[in-house]
Amino acid sequence: MRALIVSASFGSGHHQANTALDQALCARGVDLQARHADTLEYLSGLERTVIAGTYELWLRYLPGMYRAFYRWTDRPGAPTAQAFGRLGLRSMRRDVREVRPEVVISSYPTPTVLSDHARQVEGLRYLNVLVVTDYRVHQHWARPEAELLCVATEAARGQMVQAGIAPERVVVTGIPIAPVYGQLRGADRAALRGRHGLRPDLPLILLSGGGGGHYRARDRVLAELANLGERVQVLVPVGQGPPGVTQEGGATVHRLGFTRDFPELLAASDLVVGKAGGLTVAEATTLGVPLVVHAPIPGQEEHNAELLERAGAGLWARELPELRRAVRRALDPGEHAQLRARALAFGVPDAADRVAGAILRQLGRCSGEEQAGGPHG
Repeated sequence: MRALIVSASFGSGHHQANTALDQALCARGVDLQARHADTLEYLSGLERTVIAGTYELWLRYLPGMYRAFYRWTDRPGAPTAQAFGRLGLRSMRRDVREVRPEVVISSYPTPTVLSDHARQVEGLRYLNVLVVTDYRVHQHWARPEAELLCVATEAARGQMVQAGIAPERVVVTGIPIAPVYGQLRGADRAALRGRHGLRPDLPLILLSGGGGGHYRARDRVLAELANLGERVQVLVPVGQGPPGVTQEGGATVHRLGFTRDFPELLAASDLVVGKAGGLTVAEATTLGVPLVVHAPIPGQEEHNAELLERAGAGLWARELPELRRAVRRALDPGEHAQLRARALAFGVPDAADRVAGAILRQLGRCSGEEQAGGPHG
């Protein structure tokens, strides 16, 4: 199957979702001939600098402005991905001419619009798929150009339909994550900690700061974790300081640097503390690791935090003075057991396979059982 799979390098989540879907299609025995592309790489240097630079500036220094933009564009008739639907069109046209895809899969809204324009201009026919990597459907995600839209929850499906997308085009799949997370579900945490030189007798907290390492509250959160009133271990992912181990108050802080062991380290953790990106939520809950959210990205991550609260799979410390209390509460054995059980119930370990199945059904490539809505439906 020839496929063009397009993401956007705002953080790493969109790339991770697409990689997981690539793996799921191959696991189903699909002879996949895929080209992976980044919609930001479709832009000119100036366009990329302005768009990505503005996004980073807002998140780092002006989060209130980003929140206002998110809300202003979340309404019918407001500027959406359509406004950017010509930026990068030349590169998209080149890719579809060279790949001649049977399907174009996007994990970000803008390429879905570009893909539709490209197939019209080039006179090509292929399935246009959008995989939503947030738990709430912002107006940007409501793309009528897609014949198939895969969303995280039934609530998100309702939001998509309310935004004007035909119900038969929207499928609830969950957010695609790598198969290793499903394989680690229920793994022995003590054994994983031993493998990575971590103590089994102290709580292990993973700091969620985003793939770019630009979490604006990182230092404040680390200071709170260092002063919990109990000893803990804290994992700080790549991009957030040089690798090494330091003692900061009551916290033994492991700055990881680049590692391929992130899934095992997450599975070994008791809590995730920090941001609430869609992929982070999907991965952590699949493993039954509750989240304590603080200073999420305005808009989409705030909605993710609200959803976790409602599901009982996490806590949201809206103000810094609440954070220490929320972490201590989440580490309490009785509370932690409840949060962990609800996180496991919330997670969708086979979401990537569900997306793969939905695409293959749309292309008429599934078995009779699956065409009728079988086990992957």
